[in-house]
Amino acid sequence: MQPLTMLKTVIVDDEINALEALEWKLERYVDKMEIIKCNDPKEAIDTIEREKPDLVFLDIEMPEMDGFSLLQQLSYTNFDLIFTTAHDEFALKAIKVSAIDYLLKPVDKDELITSVEKVKASRKENVIEDKLQSLFLNLKRKNDKISIAADGKISLFDRDDIVMLKADKSYTTVHLIDKRTLLVTKTLKEVEKKFNYPEFFRVHASYLVNMNHVKEFSKKDGDVLTLVNDLEASVSRNKKNELLERFF
Repeated sequence: MQPLTMLKTVIVDDEINALEALEWKLERYVDKMEIIKCNDPKEAIDTIEREKPDLVFLDIEMPEMDGFSLLQQLSYTNFDLIFTTAHDEFALKAIKVSAIDYLLKPVDKDELITSVEKVKASRKENVIEDKLQSLFLNLKRKNDKISIAADGKISLFDRDDIVMLKADKSYTTVHLIDKRTLLVTKTLKEVEKKFNYPEFFRVHASYLVNMNHVKEFSKKDGDVLTLVNDLEASVSRNKKNELLERFF
């Protein structure tokens, strides 16, 4: 058996403390690791494409771009993958079915060692691309509906049932295609994690819209989108160009 070479490893996590804690445990408890840290998902994409790592530790919940979206933007995927997450139960089920490893935060030392040893043992049979395809298939299969908790119950909606979300201080109002509204006791920033689909676009700090329901873009009284049911959403300056690119 040939001696083990250095395992080039990229750690991706938007939380600096979690990033440094994982780096410290890897350096202390695991041999032959070359570690590169990224606390920004967009930077992580460039780093993975450039460095072509053997192993990636990837946080699932990140504000700008979650771990699954990051993976779908990569052209280089010939690496082993270990997800890190604090809670996402649905994601854990999808990951388990796909045979991709995951570690719960805070990462346990012994579980970390076991996960890395499994990676080292399977490097000659790297089938990570098949695993990723399986993962995305399972996510799509299980995630056709969007769940919204409001009024003391959890409701499931198709994506096109939802026209727009509007921030209201520490609450979020969800506007539905049948003209009903739901008041969610979470900020828009918290709620929008469920809406990581191409048709949903954050056009303003206070508005997340379903682009399938946009009827008109007007510059007459400031930049405003008109949607079905006569709903309107303001468009911020820094989102205007991206919005126009989506139109054309």
